[in-house]
Amino acid sequence: MSGSGFEVLRGALLAMTLTLAGSAEGQGPAPAPAPQPLWAGAAPGALGTEAVDIPTLTAFLPTSNPTKTAVIVAPGGGYLNLSMKKEGTDIAAWLNARGIAAFVLKYRLGPRYHNPVELQDAQRAIRTVRAHAAEYGVATDHIGMWGFSAGGHLAATAGTQFDAGKADASDAIDRQSSRPDFLVLAYPVITLEPPYMHAGSRKYLLGDDATPELAASMSAEKHVTKETPPAFLYATYDDKTVPVMNSVLFYEAMVKAGAPAEMHLYKQGPHGTGLAAGFPLLKGWPDVLAKWLAGNGWMDPAAAANVTTP
Repeated sequence: MSGSGFEVLRGALLAMTLTLAGSAEGQGPAPAPAPQPLWAGAAPGALGTEAVDIPTLTAFLPTSNPTKTAVIVAPGGGYLNLSMKKEGTDIAAWLNARGIAAFVLKYRLGPRYHNPVELQDAQRAIRTVRAHAAEYGVATDHIGMWGFSAGGHLAATAGTQFDAGKADASDAIDRQSSRPDFLVLAYPVITLEPPYMHAGSRKYLLGDDATPELAASMSAEKHVTKETPPAFLYATYDDKTVPVMNSVLFYEAMVKAGAPAEMHLYKQGPHGTGLAAGFPLLKGWPDVLAKWLAGNGWMDPAAAANVTTP
C-alpha cells in the first residue's frame, strides 16, 4: 500500500500489536482492532460518504502464525445485512486461537449497491492482504477466503472470477492477484437461478430486474475451472433458507473440473449456525475444517488436533 491509506493501516497494525503484547503481559484484554477502509479515498462506485458507502477490513492477528496463513472472512446476511459477530469476529477468534490471521470484511450491500460492487470489495480485500503480507506475517500464497451464506456466494465468486492484477497499476495493491488460495464455504448461496436460488440474495445483489443472463453470470457453479482454488463446504439438509443443493452444485462442478474439494453435509440443522456451538449434532464441523486446513498446510497440525470448538 502507498500513500495515506497505508500510513493509517500501518499505524492501526502497530497499535494492535502493542495492545496484544500488553494483554499477554497481564494488562487486560486488548481492545478490538479498528476497521480500515479498503481504499484511501472514495471506493469505486461509492454513492456517498456514510458508513454504508465505505467497505472496510479489520485485521485480527494471532500471537503466532506458524503456517503464515491469512483468511478473509465474509459474513452473511443476504446481501442486505451482515452478521458481523457470529460470522465475523467469532470466526476471527476461532482462527486466531489456531494460529491463523483473520481479516473481517465489511462489504457494501443492497439495495443501495448491486453487482459488481460487492465483488470489487472482496477482490480489493484479497489484494490488500496479499500486497502487505510481510507486514501481517503471512505468505502471499496462503491467503484464503471464508464466507457464510451470501458471504459464501461472495467467496465462491471471488474464487471463480479472479484476475492476476494490473502489472502497470500506479496503486501497488491493484498489481496483486485477486485469486484466493483456498475457500471455506459455510451453508453458501451458490446459484442465482431457479429452482435452488436464494431469492433475497439474488434481489439485493442483482436488483429486481435481473435478466436470466445476468443471474447465470453470477451463479458460481457455472464458472468453476481447474484453476478454482481448493474448497471446503459445510451445509445441512434441513436448511430451509438456502437449499443444500447450492453446496452440491458447487461440489459437483469442482469434481467435474478436477479442482480439489471436500464437502460435509449434515441432516439436521437450520440455516445460519455459524460455528454451531449451540448445536450438539453440528458443533464438530469446525474441527473437521481444522483437519482439512492442517492437511493442506494452512494450519499447524498441533493446533488442529488440540484445540476443540466449544
